[in-house]
Amino acid sequence: MAEVENGAAAQPPQVKMNVLSQYIRDMSFENILAQKPSSGQVQPDVKVQVALDAKKREAEHQFEVSMKLTVKSVAQGTEDALFILEIEYAGLFQIEGVPEDQLHPFLLIECPRMLFPFVRRIVSDVTRDGGFPPLNLENIDFVSLYRNELQRRAAAQPAQA
Repeated sequence: MAEVENGAAAQPPQVKMNVLSQYIRDMSFENILAQKPSSGQVQPDVKVQVALDAKKREAEHQFEVSMKLTVKSVAQGTEDALFILEIEYAGLFQIEGVPEDQLHPFLLIECPRMLFPFVRRIVSDVTRDGGFPPLNLENIDFVSLYRNELQRRAAAQPAQA
């Protein structure tokens, strides 16, 4: 009866997330095709690798989440590189109300989801400015990325023991 009257115990805490800032930590674009031109039409094959990281900051409830993308375009059939783009994009987040046991997935799923549209625009602009058609990255399923990483770590643990 006390829980119903109080109301605070019956409702979960309100989740608050603010993006304090976001920035490019590191970026590199190498136009290999311009250095050694190829003859004729080239059909590109684009491969994207994603790595995520999250760190607690000294300030209370603040976290830094970084997303590193490695985008490599190769000519189909030859595996000759056309361009390589590496970008590490980070965001500072103020997060409150997330239970401790849910904080890790929140940081590596929800925060990258907030950053991704900005990274997508940067990748599109850089590839266009580098002399290629703008590369519009498809959405990344951060939930499956997170689950795959958990499975990879679980499989690696018995091997280490």
